[in-house]
Amino acid sequence: MTDVNRKKKNLEVQREDHTTIRYTASGPATGPTLALIHGWGCSRTDFDAVADRLPENYRALAIDLAEHGESRSTRNTWTIEEFARDVAAVLEAESVDTVVVAGHSLGGAVAVEVGRQLPDTVSHVVALDALHYLGLFPAQSEEQVEAMQHMFREDFAGAVRGLVEGGSPAGTDEALKNTYFEKMVAVRQPAGLHAIEGLVHWDMDTALRETKQPITVFAVRELTTREAIDRYEDRFDITLVDLGSHHFPVESPEGTAELLANVVGARQA
Repeated sequence: MTDVNRKKKNLEVQREDHTTIRYTASGPATGPTLALIHGWGCSRTDFDAVADRLPENYRALAIDLAEHGESRSTRNTWTIEEFARDVAAVLEAESVDTVVVAGHSLGGAVAVEVGRQLPDTVSHVVALDALHYLGLFPAQSEEQVEAMQHMFREDFAGAVRGLVEGGSPAGTDEALKNTYFEKMVAVRQPAGLHAIEGLVHWDMDTALRETKQPITVFAVRELTTREAIDRYEDRFDITLVDLGSHHFPVESPEGTAELLANVVGARQA
């Protein structure tokens, strides 16, 4: 797919609780629209190279969730549902009628919630290495929730390192893992901790039942278990990919852009 080096506009939308959501828009306003949501501790810039490799007639909206990247908020609610409202505010500001919403990692959960909240606007939900991690995304027991929260509260850096290691297939470059760790461990607080808490409290199974759009999961082959496929293959389409680590949208922007363009194109057909 050709790199079109598309012109980008940095924009913002205001929400309540002194919340400013910043986002990047590129491509023609009349083109098929793709909303891009980063993962926990990451930012919309992770999608810069992906957007440059989308077909030139596509419109891309890359969004910084509250207290990530350049977005700021004084709110006290850090649920997946509230992050979805950040995305919905951007879609409303951009007068989007139809959109494919794609999210990486935690952003995949947010994408599902956007689909649930906007059934008449979202045509397809895409999760980039998300939803299939059974110890994180499905509703957890109270004991599991408390254990996860305790781990992050007591040793935040160690817990972040664990996330990075868990998302790195064998042979992943150590320098690359360190880059991800340094970026994620610097997530703004207390939102970073509360966002993790929001994720482990999220009831994914209920959300999936109430989200009527097709859901496609692009999952790293080496990090995907047979148990996850068996549990969810009747609810979302799991496609195994070999594009790098859990952060493959950064590592393989061309391959990621092709995957996303194929989904958007299928919705347009």
